[in-house]
Amino acid sequence: MSVQITTLIENTKGEHLALINEHGISFYIEKDGHKLLFDTGQSANFIRNAQEMRIDLSDLEYVVLSHGHYDHSGGLKSLTEHAKNFSLVLGTGFFQEKYAYRNNSYEFLGNNFDEKFLKEKGIPYRFVSESLNEIMPGVYVVTRFNRTHKDEVINPRFKIRQAGGFKPDLFEDEVLIALDTPRGVVVILGCSHPGMRNMIDTVKSLLNKPVYAVLGGTHLVEANKETQAVSLNYLGKDELKIVGVSHCTGPQAMSQLNEFNKNYYHNRTGSSIIID
Repeated sequence: MSVQITTLIENTKGEHLALINEHGISFYIEKDGHKLLFDTGQSANFIRNAQEMRIDLSDLEYVVLSHGHYDHSGGLKSLTEHAKNFSLVLGTGFFQEKYAYRNNSYEFLGNNFDEKFLKEKGIPYRFVSESLNEIMPGVYVVTRFNRTHKDEVINPRFKIRQAGGFKPDLFEDEVLIALDTPRGVVVILGCSHPGMRNMIDTVKSLLNKPVYAVLGGTHLVEANKETQAVSLNYLGKDELKIVGVSHCTGPQAMSQLNEFNKNYYHNRTGSSIIID
């Protein structure tokens, strides 16, 4: 009944100095003999890191992409040269064209592949639209988050392009992974654009179980001071026995997390935890 979660790539280097870091995130997950990947960073570097750590990606069963931003999906094309038998799980709207509005221009932030590529490669894929989707025993893909924390707002610079022009990106494609373990639920976040607290509270309401661990990106880097303070207090709850956030959490929030939760660790490239 053990779970092992290894961070194949993240913004920062860890103790494994031979590993490459980049702005992005990728998690390799083993649970009860099953293997899956959550996000692929922005390039093939996560594959090189897996090889360096002697992790075999060739027999992955599932790949789940949290949302359609390049730093989470950019390595998928390279992965198809190493793994041939996985199924791909995406949120509804994953292939919408995503941009950021900066300096009076639109910068493309989206994927480097499309549905045509997946079909040509023969990769089975599906879009999840239900809130709770069990893809293998005790492994859930969660989406359609209840956005009850109104202070968790999406930066208006994020846009999607449609036929009529650009409009705000509400990140309706975003998903997370929830692992049901004997110790409680392990929540793995990609970037938390819909709001970290919104996303975790949705998991709690759907599974009706305590959350034991939270890993991944929380997007507190763009939160105002008030929202950041509330979110840090939220991560300080006694029930959270492991808090391994990073990526888009931002240096300011991460520098304070030890004050709120003694179980916090900076989840860097090469970090690995076992939960049994």
